[in-house]
Amino acid sequence: MQSIYRDIQKKALKIASGFPPPVFYRDFKYACESSRVFFDTDPIIANLKKYVESTIENDFGHGMDHVVKVTLDAGALLLIEGKNSGFKENIIHRSMLIIQSAGLLHDIKRKEKEHALQGSIFVKDLLKSYPFTPGEILDISMAIKNHEAFKPVDPLNSPEGNLVSDCLYDADKFRWGPDNFTHTVWDMLAYSKTPIKNFIDYYPKSIEGLVKIKETFRTPTGKKYGPRFIDLGIEMGEWILADLKETFV
Repeated sequence: MQSIYRDIQKKALKIASGFPPPVFYRDFKYACESSRVFFDTDPIIANLKKYVESTIENDFGHGMDHVVKVTLDAGALLLIEGKNSGFKENIIHRSMLIIQSAGLLHDIKRKEKEHALQGSIFVKDLLKSYPFTPGEILDISMAIKNHEAFKPVDPLNSPEGNLVSDCLYDADKFRWGPDNFTHTVWDMLAYSKTPIKNFIDYYPKSIEGLVKIKETFRTPTGKKYGPRFIDLGIEMGEWILADLKETFV
């Protein structure tokens, strides 16, 4: 079963290669590049990355590849929204560390029930050995707690804390676009050993969930660009579904 889904994923990636990347990456190239530079050069992030790499598993398509993408996009969103909100440079710089730390750790308890809540509890203890203030640890913890869709959002104690929380959520939900049909779905199905026919039969209902997520983005940039991620993913999904039906039905 796993080998079949790996073959399907190769086909999906080939189909996806014919689509343009989300326009977010073109319109905010500078922010995406700045987030990447911070990610590649900050020593605290490097330490956390090593920890997550040694701990996280790829079950359900939420392994290291997913974590890094969320972290980088969350950093880009933080830079965009922080500047638009008039935050001072030192606040944006420190918030970049907070958001990227939250991004790296947001799925650290992915295999557990209520993984966002469990992750938020876990990082409070983990981060005591890192150079964060109690308030910064709380911001990271609360952002992780708030990153699930269709659940109540707990407010944080500062504008920058709320921004970290909202940017993490939006970056995570960007992954419900093209990534959903090039990586996440196939990893999940291979792991759960779901028959292909079941996936095809359930496809219309799964699209309903994607459509609903379009209304949940939280930052101004997320609200503008998030639905475009989802629409692009759905368009890819239709092409992939047609190919699957031709092959397996």
